[in-house]
Amino acid sequence: MKTLKTILTLFTISIFAVSCSSDNDKPDPVMYDSENPLEAYMSTSGFYQKAADQKNAGIYEYGFSFKPTVTGKINAIIVKIPDVNSTLRVTLWDAATKTVIKSEMVNVATANVTVEKTITPISLTKDKEYFFTVNSDDWINRTKADGSAATYPIVAGNITITGYAYISSTATETLFPTNARNTYYAGDMTFKFQQTE
Repeated sequence: MKTLKTILTLFTISIFAVSCSSDNDKPDPVMYDSENPLEAYMSTSGFYQKAADQKNAGIYEYGFSFKPTVTGKINAIIVKIPDVNSTLRVTLWDAATKTVIKSEMVNVATANVTVEKTITPISLTKDKEYFFTVNSDDWINRTKADGSAATYPIVAGNITITGYAYISSTATETLFPTNARNTYYAGDMTFKFQQTE
């Protein structure tokens, strides 16, 4: 009887050990760092020469088109403009259909100060083209020192910038930018992107 109890005890311990080890063998999900593509975009394009800031210069919808090279999500939007705007509208578009995916309002309480707003994450599909715009009459204008054009696409981490464009707008309109330019960048606006798989 004592031998049977010992065998049952050892059997129970071995089953428990196997079940515990199989639970512990599952790898933890990978958590990727967030990335902001603006710095790499400016560096690779050469748009470091800051021209005069534009304030109250006519309302435009302006920004850049891009493709994520991995599946991920936008967790925050980041803006810096040379004026105060309590209702700065930032919009993410489906570039193929020219339709709005999501618009967010950002309160820029102080001119020339970077504002970051955490948002409900927006999922992005690998290799799908999007457009990221701001609706404003203020912007920071950047060019190359020699005034030459940038060559697109521009790789900025897991984001590939495919172009820059603008369109004349109003404060209440949300219009898809159609006037492409490669000799300057107006902003500053960007986002925090996080790979999810």
